Amino acid sequence: MIPLKDDVPSSSVPFVTVGLIALNVLVFLYQASIGMGGDPRAAEAFIFEFGAVPCRITGACSVLGEFPHPIATIFTSMFMHGGLFHVAGNMLYLWIFGDNVEDTLGHGRFLAFYLLSGVAAALAQIAVHPGSHIPMVGASGAVSGVLGAYLLLFPYASVLVLLIFGFFVRIVHWPAMVVLGLWIVVQFVSGLITASAAAAGGEVTGGTAWFAHIGGFLAGIILLFLMRPRRGGRL
Repeated sequence: MIPLKDDVPSSSVPFVTVGLIALNVLVFLYQASIGMGGDPRAAEAFIFEFGAVPCRITGACSVLGEFPHPIATIFTSMFMHGGLFHVAGNMLYLWIFGDNVEDTLGHGRFLAFYLLSGVAAALAQIAVHPGSHIPMVGASGAVSGVLGAYLLLFPYASVLVLLIFGFFVRIVHWPAMVVLGLWIVVQFVSGLITASAAAAGGEVTGGTAWFAHIGGFLAGIILLFLMRPRRGGRL
């Protein structure tokens, strides 16, 4: 299921959304250029240096030199990604749903909203795995906050979706509540599976930071109530 566009028009130019997408793409291209330099360890070192490593942030482990500061990596990690599909998926969702949230909040509030959602997402994942040595990267948590806000703002919107099941390919219109509802269910179930595996003694060594997605989504809902202009104003 790949969302293509929604039917909610925007009354302003979403230059913050476009700027965030551009910055994420530029950082990813830089990451890719490091990987093509011939030394795969350089690309891995970049991820560990600027990704958000939970044990560094909680103080459970340390890195020589501590640059950048562990708190700063919460922000730098939001603009890094683990691969082409990772960045493409996040930017697609941000492009489709971000413009309307930005239109509602105003440009300045939306930028603060996006960053705060990303911070909340990282903290949620760190709370679950405080001693993890695995760096978190990606805009997924911040984008999850955007999706949470969108679901509250436009529950009756319609989304054009590309469905692919084997050889079956079809473009359909689905309610935004269904599209984002399915996304929520996947995040929640995956988070429970991860937590169950950890509780049973299984070691979580990588993959998707599901609790960051859930934390970002819930943060987006809360932040919308706190930051939405009371009289329809814009920043």
